[in-house]
Amino acid sequence: MSSEQGGQSPSTNAGEWDLVYRPHRLRVWSCAAAAVVLVIHAVFAYLLTKSQIVLFGHTFTFGDNGVRNVGSADQWAILLIGVVAVGGILLLTQPRVRVGQRGIAVRNLIGERLFGWDEITGVTYPDSSMCARLEFPDDEHIPILAIRAGDGERAIAAMERVRDLHEQYSAAELRGRVGDA
Repeated sequence: MSSEQGGQSPSTNAGEWDLVYRPHRLRVWSCAAAAVVLVIHAVFAYLLTKSQIVLFGHTFTFGDNGVRNVGSADQWAILLIGVVAVGGILLLTQPRVRVGQRGIAVRNLIGERLFGWDEITGVTYPDSSMCARLEFPDDEHIPILAIRAGDGERAIAAMERVRDLHEQYSAAELRGRVGDA
């Protein structure tokens, strides 16, 4: 697959897509993980300068933690590191696949690429893989992170629909090329 392939920018017009699919469980788990990471970093930023804390009427003493010259800048830095980590985790909420007459638009973590039906040789879900993938000539492929095994029946239904649309539009494009010749 050359660098020119898949360089088209897909339209955002929802009416031109027969299927728009986003993973469900990955989005839920990513949001939950992001919340946990942010809370942990906020708590550690708060506790960084503390040698004791009172919770529910009980005093917990950490003793001398050896930290001497720690200030608010260090606390903000720990919190900022948490925010950056949360941003990375939330990238996992981005995967989407859209299928329409123009081709298949795949958005994995960053960016979306549209692949025309003439470029795609198949849509597969290998046994050992966590997600589906688009197959191209010369044994090349890209993952479709939106269609994941973790979504169970939803992913199976989406994969079947993508395959049906691939068959439908590939056949239509082939008939169009034969008619042009």
